[in-house]
Amino acid sequence: MRIDTGIFKAYDVRGLYPDEINEEVARQIGRGFVAYLGAKRIGVSRDMRISSPAVASAFIQGAREQGADVIDYGMLGTDLLYFAVVHDELEGGAQVTASHNPKQYNGVKMVRAGALPLSGDAGLGEIRDMIVQDRLPPPAATPGSATPRSIIFEYVEKVMSFIDPSVIKPFSVVLDAGSGMAGLVAPLLFDRLPCRTTKLCFDIDGTFPTHEANPLVEENRRDITAEVLRRHADIGITWDGDADRCFFIDGSGEFIPGDFITALLAEAFLLKQPGSTVIYDLRASRAVKDTVERLGGRALMNRVGHAFIKRRMREEDGIFAGEVTGHYYFRDFWYADNGFIPALLVLELMSKKDQSLHELLRPLRERYFISGEINITLGSMDEVPKTIATIEGRYADGQIAKLDGISVDYPDWHFNVRASNTEPLLRLNLEAATPEQMEKKRDEVLSVIRG
Repeated sequence: MRIDTGIFKAYDVRGLYPDEINEEVARQIGRGFVAYLGAKRIGVSRDMRISSPAVASAFIQGAREQGADVIDYGMLGTDLLYFAVVHDELEGGAQVTASHNPKQYNGVKMVRAGALPLSGDAGLGEIRDMIVQDRLPPPAATPGSATPRSIIFEYVEKVMSFIDPSVIKPFSVVLDAGSGMAGLVAPLLFDRLPCRTTKLCFDIDGTFPTHEANPLVEENRRDITAEVLRRHADIGITWDGDADRCFFIDGSGEFIPGDFITALLAEAFLLKQPGSTVIYDLRASRAVKDTVERLGGRALMNRVGHAFIKRRMREEDGIFAGEVTGHYYFRDFWYADNGFIPALLVLELMSKKDQSLHELLRPLRERYFISGEINITLGSMDEVPKTIATIEGRYADGQIAKLDGISVDYPDWHFNVRASNTEPLLRLNLEAATPEQMEKKRDEVLSVIRG
């Protein structure tokens, strides 16, 4: 079969509908998924995109052709699918979604038993090659069945188990579901809390009529930021399209970087379970390591990517892990990422310390000055290793590590430069001890990258 192999990414399958991903492609991926796992029983769910019902139906058809019985969970967020696979003891699961991408995209995130992710290094390449090289095993003599099932109320109980709802104070909270899957789950959680909530974009709509469900883009946060300021709210919380990531805005209208949220979540866990291990990604502010160690925990830096982080959490018995992109992982959620547990934990921490989010963050903002992730496009893929070699030569007097791209450490500033998996792009994250030094060093490293 002719298929654009570029849709097989590092962690999922993703592309434009219907040119790159369509019903026939989805049917073949469903067959390949079942053949790769040797699975007899899997779960499938989908997000709110206009194309998702057709793509999910085709995936289910392919899985059944290959002999698997399919539990059809209907429309769910991605972390709900992870929950379903473990809760219902399935051999695998697939979520039809393109996450935060614009409405013309779709894709599939796939996991095996235990909600362990398939990735480019483990599973996705094999499925791709089976399809492209026409090596799919023949269909089963008897097709599998399809059974509808709802699991959302069991999921809500699991998420609520991470906090003590009785300590939550009646904060003013603005929520923006981005017309995405958070609109399904958030009401069921927040209706059980004493918070005064204002809900934006809670009508689930795959055309994204108000704004795209990607809160990392500033224009997509305009509505929630304005509403937080208008209502003098204590906190704003917003989600991406498939609701496996959440993002925070404080009462002053400022967007909170993911590494600062990682530090707060680490504190939330260490107050409950002292001495625990926290994993953080190598792009993160030193705020994470410093917070964990100050509270008596063990902080372990890790390379970027959910497959690597989930593996390290299992190896080290990590209670929690955070990435700067808003992915937060929980040992007691089977090491998977979740978009609602962080929201509840931050509200619980605010309640226990009797502080607004702005007040909780003040010590971090006064000490750590971060650039945020800056993307620099190069002329060709060939320039990527050359540029990294140039950086290594220029900063040879620093402490250099090559866990993922190149990380350079000095006593009062540090940075990481990583390459994109798919395009001639370098990503810079930098931190320094003062705002002036951060800006100066940021511009200096950017000039080295741009040559």
